[in-house]
Amino acid sequence: MPRKPVSFKQADVSRAVKGVKAAGVPIGRVEILPDGRIIVCSDAPAAPEPVSAFDTWKGKRDARKA
Repeated sequence: MPRKPVSFKQADVSRAVKGVKAAGVPIGRVEILPDGRIIVCSDAPAAPEPVSAFDTWKGKRDARKA
């Protein structure tokens, strides 16, 4: 059974990895899908959700009750 032509090149993967590193994002793993898509996954924790002024006030108020 003959092989299918490769849908990506090493240069494509290198370019994607260099771009992610240049953006300052740590790389956890690289996935290459059969259709040629290259997915670069970060191992960085998700950014915390911004806290609103109301949530801050409510947290302080509830802390005094305890």
